[in-house]
Amino acid sequence: MRKLFLLLRHYWSFILFLILMAFSFRLIAKRNSIQGVDIINSSNAIVGVVYSIQSQIQQYFSLKKTNAILLQENAALHNQLSKEGFVDTFEDLNVTVPIVGLDSVKIKELSNPSEDDSTTTQKDTIQFRKSNVRKVIKYASHYYIPARVINNSIADDRINIITINRGAKDGIRPNMAVVTSNGIVGRVLKVSENYATVLSLLSEGRPYNAKLIDGTTGSIAWDRGSANSVTMHKIPKIADVQLGDSIYTTGYSIFPENILIGTIAKIEIDKKSNARNLRVLLSTNFRNLQVVYVVKDELGEEKEDLEEASKKMIK
Repeated sequence: MRKLFLLLRHYWSFILFLILMAFSFRLIAKRNSIQGVDIINSSNAIVGVVYSIQSQIQQYFSLKKTNAILLQENAALHNQLSKEGFVDTFEDLNVTVPIVGLDSVKIKELSNPSEDDSTTTQKDTIQFRKSNVRKVIKYASHYYIPARVINNSIADDRINIITINRGAKDGIRPNMAVVTSNGIVGRVLKVSENYATVLSLLSEGRPYNAKLIDGTTGSIAWDRGSANSVTMHKIPKIADVQLGDSIYTTGYSIFPENILIGTIAKIEIDKKSNARNLRVLLSTNFRNLQVVYVVKDELGEEKEDLEEASKKMIK
């Protein structure tokens, strides 16, 4: 309190000047209509500027909350799109083989005729033909979990690791795909209760399936040293390849189908195989990776278990 009094005493002259000036403006505004209108307009303009600055400051400090809301909305949209896609429509075709050479007893069992076997005819057997049944079969069910990147190594070594702030309690488990709104990132490597590490696409020894616009498939792999590109290897000459074409995921690996990987920046000829190697400029900016989505395939575990069991049977 003493410091407050000392401060008022020190600046008393200036404070008194401001009070008197405000009182003078008030008197002018009340007693002179023209000057009063000018003062009011000027004060409104000043107040408008102050409110605008205040609004910008509030928006700046609420950016974190706004980004969190947008992140949840994007995840909800991804989940909604996932529900609409990844289904196939098939028809079970029932082929009826004409009954030829069967004895009357067998025909009687099939067609349930009257006691008189002579009434059993070929027409009776046609009743057992079933019409085609259309079925909608879901072959993937993806659920997108938003996460924030809290650590990221970029092309520093042959293995690059990303850490995210989601873990086992959020449903994250190893080998889940990790993507952004722009492209692919990698796969979940290890999980704790609250965190998970992601093996970045920028790591050696981990190729992923990819496809061209015309459907030609191949694999992409990272060449050590660049954070912007990968290589798609051994594309046959018959494939229609042009600079600037987009490369997408196939759905054969852990990633959902048709997620953008990047665009073709360079085409090289492999002299040994006469095939082409494509330099792909990544659509994901690994140098500015802040938010990612972990993709949970609810049917993926069943598929993986079946494939592993099949491999063990062959061995």
